[in-house]
Amino acid sequence: MEIEVLPITKPADVNFIFGQSHFIKTVEDMHEALVSAVPGIKFGLAFCEASGKRLVRWSGTDDEMIRLATQNAMAVGAGHSFFLFLGAGFFPINILNIVKELHEVCQIYCATANETEVLIAQTRLGRGVIGVVDGQSPLGVESEEDIAWRKGFLRKIGYKS
Repeated sequence: MEIEVLPITKPADVNFIFGQSHFIKTVEDMHEALVSAVPGIKFGLAFCEASGKRLVRWSGTDDEMIRLATQNAMAVGAGHSFFLFLGAGFFPINILNIVKELHEVCQIYCATANETEVLIAQTRLGRGVIGVVDGQSPLGVESEEDIAWRKGFLRKIGYKS
């Protein structure tokens, strides 16, 4: 077995969800769920088919997000993995439960805009995801001032009242 570290290629401010599913139906079901739940959503979805033609299946509403999703799916190349890239103004927190509730979705590895690396294992059979490195390691523990900033920030952007 060989282990490879693959960086996710994307602009710094773009959010994405990386996960694993189990069926080609994922592409249509996820597309339908997203456009039904969030009118006007901009996204690109790519799914690595693990048998048959073994293609990267894709869908979406934004050409640039589709390009990012398919580019990263091809680079990672792990069977049944998927990438969902979100256009400007759309965030994982707003759609993560919609994605997780799909019958085909088995696991979410990360939902982030951070610099991310995917740890891949290469075996005789193919490639599998070992895990992800999402962002950087902590530099310390938050202070009372940091707690006040966090709480204020969440209220400022409307996630807490």
